[in-house]
Amino acid sequence: MDANEIGTFRIWDFRETAGHITGTDLTGFHVEAVDGAIGKIDQLSDVVDNSYLVVDTGPWIFGRLVLLPAGTVIRVDQADEKVYVDRTKSEIKHGPSLVPDCYEEGMDQRDRYASYYGPFYGNIAR
Repeated sequence: MDANEIGTFRIWDFRETAGHITGTDLTGFHVEAVDGAIGKIDQLSDVVDNSYLVVDTGPWIFGRLVLLPAGTVIRVDQADEKVYVDRTKSEIKHGPSLVPDCYEEGMDQRDRYASYYGPFYGNIAR
C-alpha cells in the first residue's frame, strides 16, 4: 500500500468536504485542533498527493513547527481565517518532529508522518 493511501483515505490530499480551493494561500490562518488552538500556518503545500500544512505552534509547545498531512483538515473557514483539523492537541504534540527544509528531500519524513497519522484513520501505512 502506498504511504499516501490509508485504506481509501488519502492522507496527503485535502478532503473534498474541507472547502480548500487549490491555490488558495492559507499562510497565517489559525489552526484549531478538536480541543483548541494550536498555532498558525507557516507553510502550505497543496500539490496533489503531497499536500500538507506546516504549523508554527508558538508558545504552546515552545515554538515547534509541526507538519499536518492535508487529510487531517476537516474545514477551512476563509472568513475567520481558521483551519480546523480532526486531531487533538496531544496527538499533534506527540507527532514526529519536523526537520526544517528536509521534508521535500526524501520520503523518510513523509513515511514517518504517514505511519504516525495512519492508525487514526484505520490502517498503518508502511
